[in-house]
Amino acid sequence: MRVNASFICALSPLAKIRYCIFMSLTVSNLSCQRGGQTIFAGLSFELAKGQAMVLRGPNGAGKSTLLRVLAGLIPPLSGRIDLNGCGHKNRDDFQEMIAFAGHLDAIKPQLTVAENLRFWADLFGSNAFDQTMQDFRLVEISDRLSHTCSAGQKRRLGLARIAVTSRPLWLLDEPTVSLDTEITAQFTALIDQHCAAGGMALIATHIDLGLNSSTELYLEALTRKTLQSLPESDPFLKGDWT
Repeated sequence: MRVNASFICALSPLAKIRYCIFMSLTVSNLSCQRGGQTIFAGLSFELAKGQAMVLRGPNGAGKSTLLRVLAGLIPPLSGRIDLNGCGHKNRDDFQEMIAFAGHLDAIKPQLTVAENLRFWADLFGSNAFDQTMQDFRLVEISDRLSHTCSAGQKRRLGLARIAVTSRPLWLLDEPTVSLDTEITAQFTALIDQHCAAGGMALIATHIDLGLNSSTELYLEALTRKTLQSLPESDPFLKGDWT
């Protein structure tokens, strides 16, 4: 059963998560190239409502690339991605259900910490601004221009954005980089809370977050022999991504 994504986005943040009774992510035979180089091929997995999945693997195996493909930032070479029955080629509806946190913190340097988070809270109609400011220890630096913040403070602000989006699927790329032990534990609890409410999370990390319930997906770097047996077409060069 497919739930209309536009309807979901019109719901309140809590109702949005609870409504997604049939929420699931299905990845089928997914392959991706970057710069003409195949990063992964034939990848298939499923993520059900309330689940978290941890991406493991060596540097260069494609963890970040996979997250960017799922977020709609890189076109797949082949395969299919379905989120709640919505295919990845239906970009608007698909991306309306995703919150992505990559290596960059998605903050506006000329705004204060509070102004940055307020922008995202207002954009997504969230009433969790005050609580999120407290949870991520941002109250004491609320008036500080974000470009003057430390790496850890910027990361806290960037992750706080995820907390106010109320998107069902969280895609998190090394989210705990630069975070201290206390904030890492708090963010792990936030992921658990998100999943307990019916959301899903896919997390690339090299550390053990200690999540209450999670599965693992291990990506291996492709060997030269494997690469030689794969097709060479690039979706950008073919003009498939328009």
